[in-house]
Amino acid sequence: MSERHEHGEVTFEVIDDHVALITVDRSEKRNGFTPKMLHELAAAMTRLDEDPSLFCGVLAFTGADTTAGLDMPMFFGPDADPRALRTEGVDPLGLGRRLTKPQITAVQGITYTIGIELALAGDIVVAADDTRFCQLEPKRGIMAVGGATLRFATRGGWGNAMYHLLRADEFGADEAHRIGLAQEVVPTGTQIDRAIELALEVAANAPLAIMATKANARVALDHGEAAAIAEFPAIVAALEASDDLAEGIASFLERRPARFEGR
Repeated sequence: MSERHEHGEVTFEVIDDHVALITVDRSEKRNGFTPKMLHELAAAMTRLDEDPSLFCGVLAFTGADTTAGLDMPMFFGPDADPRALRTEGVDPLGLGRRLTKPQITAVQGITYTIGIELALAGDIVVAADDTRFCQLEPKRGIMAVGGATLRFATRGGWGNAMYHLLRADEFGADEAHRIGLAQEVVPTGTQIDRAIELALEVAANAPLAIMATKANARVALDHGEAAAIAEFPAIVAALEASDDLAEGIASFLERRPARFEGR
């Protein structure tokens, strides 16, 4: 069996100059994550984060399912590499270095454990109507340590988070939408195209302003409103000095679409 089929791969494609499509591909194993895939995903997200020409990213998965979770023996078995979970650069789960650019995640079918946590680490989730979510770790005697306990309550509220995390139950796309885990539910097979559409819409805006918006919202979430408000003067000064602001004003006066470059 080839390395590709045994351990999967993560591909990187640039769409319309400013959007990165990052695709997880091990569909024959329901995209069960291997150490190789996790490290390649970190490298792809780091590339997105560090390339000034890229304004937004889409995370997608091949096949019928997002992921059945980690391929456990490869991470925790007797022959597992102890460095398997130690990625470099941007942490796909947002537990270390965070992605500074917007991430839109498309999910479908089985979306278990790390699948939910990868989606929660991003910003916007588009779910196919056949998506089945489950944070099933407590059924195996362990706890989710990829971010679910940190972010589920933020997205869905305490009661909804405990309702699903403590029961470790499976729930569908409509429930995910109801509690805020998914922002859109679309017909199965269209979720990646819709995520790309949203990414292109985001990327049409001024990238410095978009990154500042995400960063300031994160400060508010992590440190409170006062900390976020305290940053306003410095953020406004930086954006006022940018070429993007000048382009935004010029495009308004000239009644044409803006052509932002992130400078």
